[in-house]
Amino acid sequence: MKARAMNNLALALVRLTKHNRDGALATQANRRRGLVAIANELHGLGFKLPRANSLKPKHIQKLVSTWQTNGLSNGTIKNRLGWLRWWAAKVNKASVMPRTNAELGLPLREGARTNRAQTTVKTTTLRNPRMQASLNLMELFGLRFEEALKLRVRVADKGTVLALKPSWTKGGRGRFIPIRTAAQRTLLDQVSILVGNGSLIPADKSYIGWRKVFETQLAKHEIKNVHGLRHRYAQTRYLELVGQPCSLAGGKRHVDLSPAEQAQAIAARRLISAELGHARLSITRVYLGE
Repeated sequence: MKARAMNNLALALVRLTKHNRDGALATQANRRRGLVAIANELHGLGFKLPRANSLKPKHIQKLVSTWQTNGLSNGTIKNRLGWLRWWAAKVNKASVMPRTNAELGLPLREGARTNRAQTTVKTTTLRNPRMQASLNLMELFGLRFEEALKLRVRVADKGTVLALKPSWTKGGRGRFIPIRTAAQRTLLDQVSILVGNGSLIPADKSYIGWRKVFETQLAKHEIKNVHGLRHRYAQTRYLELVGQPCSLAGGKRHVDLSPAEQAQAIAARRLISAELGHARLSITRVYLGE
């Protein structure tokens, strides 16, 4: 039953992996799952490839651009590019892949962990007010890209908290984000006036269609890693709650804090994790450091 629900490309890639059993069984299974996920992602992006040998450079570039916009780490992207190189080689189209990952905008090697909150959108103003408002929501409320687009402010704004409905969020986990600052209140009021009872997706566009238009504008303005706006939110909240910057922002590592400070930091991390929509405390290391 599951196989019949797959698109043509996903089915073709499953067949390709079955006929080319390179590596250990776990490696093969991981590769198969990864390629099926990529096939589904391409389909969602509007690329309905009929066959495995339909892969083109534009598909690679769009995938990498989307992954970077979604905030995937360079390591994760490199792993996925490995699957793409395998795929391209097996259908005799290795030339569609750049010779190096650097040509796709990835560093040659992973260096020290960088503070992604310092390497993202700062003062760039997009001409489209809906797009700019979406980025502002990501920064001031820690929303994911998809959440910022789907949010209906007049439904979510409860005065002191922003109540996210499960249908807007990753994994269907609704959550509450405190409305703490004048800047947050001003932004919500502006968005309410801008879109009324709707979301920041125009009425004549689907989510996928508007996302494509948005990503095109981000690329045009050379804006990468908008997920880093969530990092900025997390670090701002940590500073508010703990009274000192996190280690990624130049503060002390957790092991260097006093016992009282450690207890305060753990409580802050737990709260920040919930506000970001994560279930695990450990994920805050990505946003805040060790």
